[in-house]
Amino acid sequence: MRGSTRSRSPWIVLVGPAGAGKTSLGREIAAVTRRPFIDLDAVGDAYYAQVGWNMDRLRERIAEIGRLAAEHEWEPARAHAVASVVADHPDAVIALGAGHTSYTDQQHLATVRTALNRCRDVVRILPSAHREVSLTALRRRCTTDKGRSWIIDGHDFLAHWLDDPGAQLVATRTIYTGDETPDRTAQRLLQHS
Repeated sequence: MRGSTRSRSPWIVLVGPAGAGKTSLGREIAAVTRRPFIDLDAVGDAYYAQVGWNMDRLRERIAEIGRLAAEHEWEPARAHAVASVVADHPDAVIALGAGHTSYTDQQHLATVRTALNRCRDVVRILPSAHREVSLTALRRRCTTDKGRSWIIDGHDFLAHWLDDPGAQLVATRTIYTGDETPDRTAQRLLQHS
C-alpha cells in the first residue's frame, strides 16, 4: 500500500523528462517547506559506484557502443540509485533525473516502482497535457539552458523520456507547469499536498 512507511520516506519526489523543471521546482519546494533537497543527478555517482558504475564509465561506454546502448547497460545502476536515495533521505524533497524512471528491463522498473511506492507523493512534472506542446517546450528549454537538443545518434531522448510509461507508472499525480515560475508551481503543488 502506497505510503505505508511514510514517516521514513521522502516527503515528495519529482519525476519527468529533462527540461521539465524538476530541480528548480524541487529547490523551491524545499525552501518553502524547510526540507532538504536532493537532486539524484548531482549525488548519483556515489550510488552508481556501489554497483560498479560512475559517470566516467558511462562516458566510456557511450564512446564505445553509443548512448542508447550505454543507457541500457546503465539501468541496474540507475535503479539501485533510486532505491538507495529514497531509503537514505527520509522527509526530503528529491528530484530524479529523466533516465531514473526509464527502463527497458522490467525488473529494474519494478525495483524503482517498489522504492517509490513507499513515498507519499511522486509528482510527474510536464509543461503541458499536450505531447507536442510539451516536447517543443522541453526541447527549447534544454537547448537554451544546457545547449543540448537531446537528439543523439539519431535517437530523440526527450521524446523517449516523455513517452516512456515509467514516469507515469510511478507518479501519484501529474502537474502541468506551462510558463509559470517555479515558485508559482510550488504554491499550486503545495496547496494540494
